[in-house]
Amino acid sequence: MTRIRIPSLLCIALLASASASAAGIPDLRASSLTVSGNYSLTFNLNIASVLPAETTITCRARIVPNQAGFDPANQQSAVIPVRTVTGLAAVTGSTAICAAEIPFSWTVMSARGGAVLSYEIDAVTSSGSFPLLIRTTGQQNIGVAFPAPGASARLNLNLTF
Repeated sequence: MTRIRIPSLLCIALLASASASAAGIPDLRASSLTVSGNYSLTFNLNIASVLPAETTITCRARIVPNQAGFDPANQQSAVIPVRTVTGLAAVTGSTAICAAEIPFSWTVMSARGGAVLSYEIDAVTSSGSFPLLIRTTGQQNIGVAFPAPGASARLNLNLTF
């Protein structure tokens, strides 16, 4: 007759886990929450010097949950979900306005961490058949709070470009 031996350490771990559940010890994943909404970004650009004719100005924004508040256990993978959008600026004389909307929905451990915003503004012109980057600016890792659940947070950035 063959006997199956279950290591005693495995038995103790299973009993401890069952005891914790019965005792009402909270599971950390149960304390996570879903945050969702929209970031409405407006880049107000003061164009410092003349740009060549046929120049296109684009704005690109990226937002991620603050890593301290992100719960990868409730996601498909441990990769932080990045939301990226690109907008096209409307140029009037020496000013330009570029707008972008970033909808999001994440599962986080706490709303206190907020999100981290990065952006890039590029001025591109055509030189023959190739696009030519003539000016760029940007900033990374700007902390922003989450908007109220399902609401929109308006972020206005005034920049000299």
